[in-house]
Amino acid sequence: MTVDLRPFTGDDIALLLSWVGSSSAMRLWAGDAFRWPLDEAQLAAYLAETRTPGRRSWTTWDGRGQAVGHASLRVDFPARSGRLGRVLIAPQARRRGLAGEMLRQVLEVAFGDVGLRRLELGVYSDNVAAVRLYERMGFVADDQPGADECRQRVVHMTLDAQ
Repeated sequence: MTVDLRPFTGDDIALLLSWVGSSSAMRLWAGDAFRWPLDEAQLAAYLAETRTPGRRSWTTWDGRGQAVGHASLRVDFPARSGRLGRVLIAPQARRRGLAGEMLRQVLEVAFGDVGLRRLELGVYSDNVAAVRLYERMGFVADDQPGADECRQRVVHMTLDAQ
């Protein structure tokens, strides 16, 4: 299925609030970046950050005009590297292959338009579906054991430009 990345806007805040329905879902989505309960003020601050050169964030739309996902890229221009994060597929849109297509487009932007040489990410090891997806996209887990955050091991992964 084809998806379309569009810059994250204030109109999308309500979508994220509806998709992140618990503290565990929020932590899975964004680690410790936000505090529970997630609210408009926190997401408005996040939106302001996305309007700076160092952060790009998108809402993903499917071919039927439905918002189905979100992803963010933090950019370190001098190092030509970035950190992929805040990847989320709407609960009602999961298991349809949308995450892979969304990430493919994010990688095109990161390595093409932005000109990065390396991307990194952190994912909880018990989020097996996400770990497998990132591996299919070409990310490689570091050999170093990840940090424990609330007894959840974080797997650090990287992907270099081809």
